Amino acid sequence: MTILPDDTTAAAPQATGNLRIRSLEPLVPPSRLAALLPLDTTATETILAGRRAVERVLAGEDRRLIAVVGPCSIHDPEAARDYARRLADLAGRIADRVLVVMRVYFEKPRTTVGWKGLINDPHLDDSFDVAAGLRLARGLLIEIARLGLPTATEFLEPITPQYIADTIVLGAIGARTTESPTHRQMASGLSMPVGFKNSTDGSLQAAVDAMQSARAPHSFLGIDNQGGTCVVSTLGNPWGVLMLRGGRSGSNYAPEFLHEARTRLEAVGLPARMIVDCSHANSGKDHRRQSIVWRDVLAQRVAGDRSIVGMMLESNIHPGSQPVSADRGRLAYGVSITDGCIGWDETAMLLGEAHAGLGSAS
Repeated sequence: MTILPDDTTAAAPQATGNLRIRSLEPLVPPSRLAALLPLDTTATETILAGRRAVERVLAGEDRRLIAVVGPCSIHDPEAARDYARRLADLAGRIADRVLVVMRVYFEKPRTTVGWKGLINDPHLDDSFDVAAGLRLARGLLIEIARLGLPTATEFLEPITPQYIADTIVLGAIGARTTESPTHRQMASGLSMPVGFKNSTDGSLQAAVDAMQSARAPHSFLGIDNQGGTCVVSTLGNPWGVLMLRGGRSGSNYAPEFLHEARTRLEAVGLPARMIVDCSHANSGKDHRRQSIVWRDVLAQRVAGDRSIVGMMLESNIHPGSQPVSADRGRLAYGVSITDGCIGWDETAMLLGEAHAGLGSAS
C-alpha cells in the first residue's frame, strides 16, 4: 500500500545518502602514481630478494634472525632517509646472521583520535592532503629500496596497498585489525609475507585465525590499478607469521608464552614461527625497556628456540617522543611524534649484540 501526501503536488525527493560527508576528493589511480614514481632495477632486485629471504627464514631454510627496526611512524622524510642510510650501512655488516628490514610505517591506527600518519596528513595540520602523502610515501620507499634495504609497513585499509605494496618486503596487520575480515582477505592477496599481531587484549587466537584465513583464496570488493571498483579474487598467502606484542594483561615474550603460541600454531597445522615486538605492551609502552625485551628474547633464541625468527624495535635517530606540531621548526630532528623510540646509538648496539650472540649459537 502506497501512502500519498495530502498535497497532490509532487515534492522534490530529499537526499538520503552522504548526509555526513563534507567532501569527496578524487585521487590519481595507482597506475598513474606508479608511472610517475617507477621502480628501477636496483629497487626491484632489493624487494624481490628481500621477500625471498624473509620467506626462507619463515620456512626454516635461512638461519638468520629478522630484525625489523625503525621509527614508530614516519613524519619527516629527510630524517627517514638519514636513518635509512645509517641502517643500510649497518645491515650490510651484519647480514650473515641478521636480516635487517626497516620499519617504514605511514598509517597510524588511533585508539580514539590523533595524527593518522604521513599518508593521511603529511603536513601535520589536519589538511589531509592524501595525494601528497601517497607521493611522499612511495617515493621514500623507492629511495630506501635503492639503498639495498628491505622495508616493512602496516596496512590499515585495502586501498593504500595498490599504491605502495609493490615496494614492501614484509607487511603487517595490526592488533586492532587482525580480527577484521577485510584485512584477512586483503592479506590473502598481498605479494609479500605478512605478520599478524595478537589482539590488544593479548589474545593469540585472533592472529592464528587470521593466518589461517589469509592462506585461503578470497573474493572481495576493492580497486584495480586504474582506480576502478572491482571484485578482487586472490590465491591465498602462505607466508604468514605471528607477531607477539603483549596485551592489556602484560607482556607475552617469556618462554611460557612462546610455548603457548607454538602449541596453538602447531594445533592448526601452521609453522611455529614468531616475531616478537619489543615495544608496545611487551615493553609496557616505555621505549627504555625495549632493550630488556630484546636481550631476553635474543637469549632464548641463542639457547636454541628456533621458533623465534625475528624481533622488532621502535627506533629513531634520537630517543623519546615529542608532541605533533604543524610548525616543523618546533619539532626536534629525528624524534618520534607518536610512540617513544630508542635512539640510533642504542639501536646499533642491540643489533651488534644480536650479531655477536647468534655467532655463538649452536
